[in-house]
Amino acid sequence: MITRRSLLLGACGLMAARGLVPRIAWPQVNPSASEPFHVGTYDVVPDRSLNFQINRWVSHGGEPLLREIQAMAPRLVSLDAWRNEFLAAAERAMAAGRTRDAAILLRSAEFFMTSTDPRKRPARERFLTLMRRAYGVGQPARVPFASGYLPVYRFAPSAPRGTVVMFGGFDSYIEEFFPILVTMWNRGFDVVAFEGPGQGGALEDSGIPMTPEWHRPVGAILDRLSLSDVTLVGISLGGCLAIRAAAYEPRVTRVVAFDALTDLLECMLGQFPPASQRIVRTLLAVRADRVIDALQARAAREPIRDWGVAQGMHVFGVPSPSALLRAAAAYRTQEVSRLVQQDVLLMAGAEDHYVPTHQIYDQAAWLSKARSVMTRMFSRAEQAQSHCQVGNLPLAIRTITAWMDQVPCAGNARGVIKHHD
Repeated sequence: MITRRSLLLGACGLMAARGLVPRIAWPQVNPSASEPFHVGTYDVVPDRSLNFQINRWVSHGGEPLLREIQAMAPRLVSLDAWRNEFLAAAERAMAAGRTRDAAILLRSAEFFMTSTDPRKRPARERFLTLMRRAYGVGQPARVPFASGYLPVYRFAPSAPRGTVVMFGGFDSYIEEFFPILVTMWNRGFDVVAFEGPGQGGALEDSGIPMTPEWHRPVGAILDRLSLSDVTLVGISLGGCLAIRAAAYEPRVTRVVAFDALTDLLECMLGQFPPASQRIVRTLLAVRADRVIDALQARAAREPIRDWGVAQGMHVFGVPSPSALLRAAAAYRTQEVSRLVQQDVLLMAGAEDHYVPTHQIYDQAAWLSKARSVMTRMFSRAEQAQSHCQVGNLPLAIRTITAWMDQVPCAGNARGVIKHHD
């Protein structure tokens, strides 16, 4: 049966083949083919979340950046000190002609700035400029969405092995993943990477808050680029969003949760003591939102938590801590997992301090109708035990590309690969 949609898509494909449909204005792309990742994890500061961020940037910047941050460590005594020190370090890197390191240091400073900090937008814009310059990448294209647009980059080789559509997580900028995108491109993949609602330019320039209906931005990208048979790769919270999108988007044929994340509210509450988690869940259940907001206002000042609440309210576009928690509760995969029929790769770090390890196994169990499901738990022995395998990104990328090569042979089998420390 020929539907109106299939007729329109067929007509658009014919017109595109004949050059009658205007092509998207892609940025000039001439990325370096020799940008290695740094492998290793380090204990630089006592706070686990701050230490993770340091390792995150070191994975791209390598030993010189590690030594520089280690020298700064005694002065990183507060978030204010963190922001000031990394801004100053970025200036030193720029003066020395280290463009990529300067971009990374700027992002580290800007990461912990709230939306009300007057330094945030200039720092972000400078980070974007320097990161594009370091990788030889122009401005992103814009795909209309909601009241604004979604920024999108495309790294297309002449004879691609397949198309990968990638995006980040909670408050990511797609530019910070340039090293991953370029590596995938160098391996022969057509890489499309975009920022959806609540991320990067979609949030900061178009004011579009995060949505759990992730099939909508994915669908907008696939529509605009006339793509099908794609591998969807979601990073961090993107692992949840990718599953949610695949449940409703048949043009996605393979899904990678990098890492698996099934319940954002559990991850958020996991940063609090168990007793506090139980109290908050009870208050949410009885809709005692005013009590939750009052408790947050009266709680002892914890800079990282306070920043996290402010950032979360900004990302979700909500006015209060209680509204933030209610918004987070919508980012679950259990209810939609039974609709996923694609091949799925689930990844996790054995010592992820954000996402409980049981979530990868829950996710695998819920994918009852998926064509195939493979899980990969990364260990400390591999230097990949952290969230999103920070510490050994080359191994994570090899795992994804090897799985993509093997998927056509997977058939209807439900395979499981488990690696433990």
